[in-house]
Amino acid sequence: MSFILAMDQGTTSSRAILLDHAGKIQGSAAREFRQMFPQNGWVEHDPEEIWSTQLAVAQEVLRSAGLTARDVAAIGIANQRETTIVWDRRTGQPIHNAIVWQDRRTAPFCDQLKRQGHLETVQRKTGLVIDAYFSASKICWLLDNVAGARERAGRGELAFGTVDSWLLWKLTNGGVHATDASNASRTMLYNIHAGQWDDELLQMLRIPRSILPEVRSCSEIYGESAAEHLGTSIPIAGMAGDQQAALFGQACFAPGLAKCTYGTGCFMLMNVGANAVASQHRLLTTVAWQKDGATTYALEGSVFIGGAVVQWLRDGLKLVKSAAEIESLAGTVADNGGVYIVPAFAGLGAPHWDQYARGSISGITRGTTAGHFARAALESIAFQVADVLEVMQRDCGVRIGQLRVDGGATANNLLMQFQADLLRVPVVRPKVTETTALGAAYLAGLAVGYWKNLADVQANWQIERTFEPQMNDDRPGRWRQRWAEALKRSRDWEEHSADAAVAP
Repeated sequence: MSFILAMDQGTTSSRAILLDHAGKIQGSAAREFRQMFPQNGWVEHDPEEIWSTQLAVAQEVLRSAGLTARDVAAIGIANQRETTIVWDRRTGQPIHNAIVWQDRRTAPFCDQLKRQGHLETVQRKTGLVIDAYFSASKICWLLDNVAGARERAGRGELAFGTVDSWLLWKLTNGGVHATDASNASRTMLYNIHAGQWDDELLQMLRIPRSILPEVRSCSEIYGESAAEHLGTSIPIAGMAGDQQAALFGQACFAPGLAKCTYGTGCFMLMNVGANAVASQHRLLTTVAWQKDGATTYALEGSVFIGGAVVQWLRDGLKLVKSAAEIESLAGTVADNGGVYIVPAFAGLGAPHWDQYARGSISGITRGTTAGHFARAALESIAFQVADVLEVMQRDCGVRIGQLRVDGGATANNLLMQFQADLLRVPVVRPKVTETTALGAAYLAGLAVGYWKNLADVQANWQIERTFEPQMNDDRPGRWRQRWAEALKRSRDWEEHSADAAVAP
């Protein structure tokens, strides 16, 4: 019996999961790695630590399952998106820490691009807004702030990649420098309509084409892992950004189907089919996946801080010892007691796109308890998702009949029920919530014939629980009004500074 090995490289941990033909998890391993915050609003990772933890968990999951690499039919990779790494092509050494998608250092540069009139061009070509979230401005920062980097890039000595490209390079010992269309579509350099890197955008940002990876489909054999890493060579056959992988893993193959992943952030994607839908409400149009020569597009709403607000309660405020305790703490109170937490620690994503928003807590009284903080933190996740769903339905002109959910926070029943009540839409939790890994595995397995077609994959998706809306009164509407008021108090908080601006 053979298996698919999914490498799920996330923002706070690296995971490896073994899946069988029925889509059931037969083994998993995970390791957290360091989060670095060198300055206010900056977030970095060590690329070598990303690689070492990802390789270690892949080796561990095989070892603990009593398997070898010969039992693996293919490797699929899903990754934290937009996070930017630049390395030396000859030595393979990164020139700087990875700049993480949450990082805000290039916000002033993005403001500069908007003032120069580039917003419409970027939106039309890439489906994105101009924001520090995406890879392009991070590349500019690295080229302009690491000594000699721009000159070395001009000589073809450097390579850029998002985390998928970095892992592919490392797995193949530098043999393959490639990315997939879903990750390319998150860089702010890729024309999602033409399906290629865009020369006008590259020229605008002074990024040499020579540093970019080759763009391939999400389901094909990119190369084989070097035998020294896992014991023998294995085809690397699937790659997708984590949120697109989750959409695929949730079997959202038909237009109109939507999912939300509750991870470090929250990411809602809806399949819109073969034609890219331009958002009128500041959502993103992105490549969902590319397979067998066809491109499927999605609308996306990105919430920067979702589950990370629970990590903050645990690590920052020390209110709980583990994330799992948050539900019981929140359950000690009947409601939020008028407390609203806006976790704009890294600005606000869709549909607000405020790079200068910062976190706030409103409504504290002498009667406020730790339980109210816990409940307000969980509710903040649901409020942000509701903001996205509302405008997504407007863009598409249809009411979403159900929301498929996945990610670690979906184990929190209190959060899921509150989400259903707030949205007035059933929230559906599948039996396997590791849908990011599932999607990467399915894309890889389809490329090597492990699964025959999408019908095979669809048959594996099963419901564990559906949370039906339970409120027929106006409370959810009142709660959302108060949330909107709290949101206003967080908007545009950080002082706009040109100190971090990158020269045009």
